[in-house]
Amino acid sequence: MKEYSFEKLEVWKTSKEFVKHIYCLTNDFPNREKYGIVNQLRRAVISIPTNLAEGSGRTTGKDKARFTQISYGSLMECLNLIIISNELGLIDNESCQSLRSEIEIISRKLSNLRRVQIQNPKPLNY
Repeated sequence: MKEYSFEKLEVWKTSKEFVKHIYCLTNDFPNREKYGIVNQLRRAVISIPTNLAEGSGRTTGKDKARFTQISYGSLMECLNLIIISNELGLIDNESCQSLRSEIEIISRKLSNLRRVQIQNPKPLNY
């Protein structure tokens, strides 16, 4: 079976694992948050690897970098929602710090990927 280019990206693999962590964590949120923070956090977190996958289908580095930047924005949205969830008592301090560590790793990987994509603005021949 063919492996697509995004499947080879470490940042895609890492962000996919982050999706699983967020989904498991939000399973324990109160039902009253099902259509609030849970929905928003899940939509934001799934957007991270999804935009990396979508961007991999673009031909120029500049186009790819735009989708990587969107992924980064979604990551920051997750951080904001995690901070709010912690302040509301939905996430304990230990879980919050663990998630922040994951976000820091993904953030660095996204920044590095974007830098490489911008440095290679021409279409790649596959």
